[in-house]
This record gives sequence, structure tokens and C-alpha cells, in this order.
Amino acid sequence: MKFTRLEIPDIILIEPKVFEDPRGFFFEFYNEKVFSQNGIHVKFIQDNYSRSSKGVLRGLHWQAEPTAQDKLVRVAKGEVFDVAVDIRKNSPTFGSYVGIYLSETNKKMLFVPKGFAHGYCVVSAVAEFFYKVSNFYSPVDERGIIWNDPTIHIEWPKLDMDYILSERDKKYSPLK
Repeated sequence: MKFTRLEIPDIILIEPKVFEDPRGFFFEFYNEKVFSQNGIHVKFIQDNYSRSSKGVLRGLHWQAEPTAQDKLVRVAKGEVFDVAVDIRKNSPTFGSYVGIYLSETNKKMLFVPKGFAHGYCVVSAVAEFFYKVSNFYSPVDERGIIWNDPTIHIEWPKLDMDYILSERDKKYSPLK
């Protein structure tokens, strides 16, 4: 596996070693020992899986302490534009974001640590999104930022349709 720290160094792009032949492919997407050797010392305790149609924009979400979550995200089918926003108040990159395309074709994964809001937009006909988290879901600790916060200015993909958001995601406030 190749681990690359991105523009915000706590966000790590992970590219697995893929073994392909005429039968298909195989890759290891999580190995506690390899992740630890590359600076990711996290115990994942829950796996989540979602399926969404083109234009669905989910986010930007996080959980507050005491149930904050580290996430390891990947796409099993289709393609998404995945975003992590630094919401750590004393961070030099507060309010900055990293955006990257994750797909079934590129098999890239993203490690999103605690202290970041997370979201994604489906750019293919359908996407199946898989993520491991380090804490259980807690509705009382759930938080969000409006997806189009003008101070963050995320450059979401231009689609041939309007984004599809949940009512909850439409009502979140800006970060500041």
C-alpha cells in the first residue's frame, strides 16, 4: 500500500496494491499493522455502507466529542468526489479542505481523522460507498456544515443536474 499525506497532512490518501488477472482482482484495503506503520493508529469498530444515485451530495458531517470518529472511506462501485474539511479551531489549516475522486476503478481510499467534517458527491450513475469508523454513531453528537459554505468554497463537481440533498443537509449552518 502507498500512503500519501495530502495538502492537509492529517488527511492520508491510501492506494492499495491491486492484484489483477483475467479472473478479476484482489486487494487488501485494511491491515492494522501496515496502517500503524504508516502513522494511522486507530481501532475501527464499525463498518458502514451506503448506496446513492448520481447527484446525491452527503455532508458535510462529523460527530462531536465524546463520540468523534476517524474514518477510512472508499468506493466499492461508481465514483464520488470526496471532501474533508478541517474544523479544528487551532489548526493552521482550519476551514481548508481536501477534495479527491474515489472510484471503483482507481480503488483509492482516504483516511479522515477526528476534527474533520466529511462529505461526498456522487458523479457516476450510482455509487456504493464503504467506510470504517472508530466510534459508534451518536445522534446527539452529530453535527454538520452547509455543503456550499462560501468561506470554505468547495469546488464541487459540475453535474448536468441539481445536487440532491437531505432536508437535514440543506439546513446546516456555515462553519464560521
